[in-house]
Amino acid sequence: MSTAWKFGGKKSSNDTTNNPIFGTTLSSWSRQQKIAMFAGFAILGLLLAVSACSKQSAKPALVGVSSPAKTSTAPAVAAVPAAATTVASLPAKKLLRKRPANVTYSDAYYGVSFLYPRKAVLTSGDLTSSDKEQTQLAVMGDAPMNFVQPGGVAVATVALPADSYPGTDFAAAFFNVNVNRSVSEQECSHFAFVDTRNADGEPVDAEKVKIGATDMDMTSSFSASAVKQAETEYYHSYANGACYEYVLGLGTEGFATEGGIQHVKRDEVFAKLEKILATVKVKVNPAEPEQAGQAAATGMAGGK
Repeated sequence: MSTAWKFGGKKSSNDTTNNPIFGTTLSSWSRQQKIAMFAGFAILGLLLAVSACSKQSAKPALVGVSSPAKTSTAPAVAAVPAAATTVASLPAKKLLRKRPANVTYSDAYYGVSFLYPRKAVLTSGDLTSSDKEQTQLAVMGDAPMNFVQPGGVAVATVALPADSYPGTDFAAAFFNVNVNRSVSEQECSHFAFVDTRNADGEPVDAEKVKIGATDMDMTSSFSASAVKQAETEYYHSYANGACYEYVLGLGTEGFATEGGIQHVKRDEVFAKLEKILATVKVKVNPAEPEQAGQAAATGMAGGK
């Protein structure tokens, strides 16, 4: 039993100790494994480090590329609703309609109409004492009708404002419309009062003039005193079986030489009155008296 154990133990000892190739190979392999293992760990650590650096460097690059795109597109998208909101929130501007400088007067019975300045004072029919005071016509007295036959009717009077020419001796200026159905067409071309301002004091014949598309006869008159002066122009035309008379008048006070007050320029005043005259229209075959009564307010409404 002991021999066998020794043989066996000896054999095992000899096999292990006496096999130099196997021991050398095993020992050498262990070192290579160790080297390979360390090398593998080193390479793996290097790869992990490189991978970590790559990920860290890639993230800022991606942020750097995507960030401008978001910055550039976001305001463009938000600008559309902002602009729409601004436009929608703006209040609508109110359109201010400018009132015309002139208004229309129309008389249905006599068929006469004209334009006159909005700031002027319109009076329809015969003037009362209060009307004269309001229109400043009292300073020059009543401008008499200039028909050769009685029966004239005052239709309308337009008076310019008293302060139309400040700093001058201007007192009043007016435009009258009168109608006389008792005057024939031939008589309409004549006047009861004629101009006598020529050098020898002889009457001056009426002048043929054309106002707009209407042929008219015209004369003028002038009167003066120490405190006032009055100058008047009369125009006649015939239509609808009646004589239509248009009166342009200017009144001044007698204090033009006091306190630096200047004489009003008569040409400017009459030019303004003649603009009213130029707009006169006479409708052929006007309304009958009963129809005119129903439309009596038309003339005054046109002047508002």
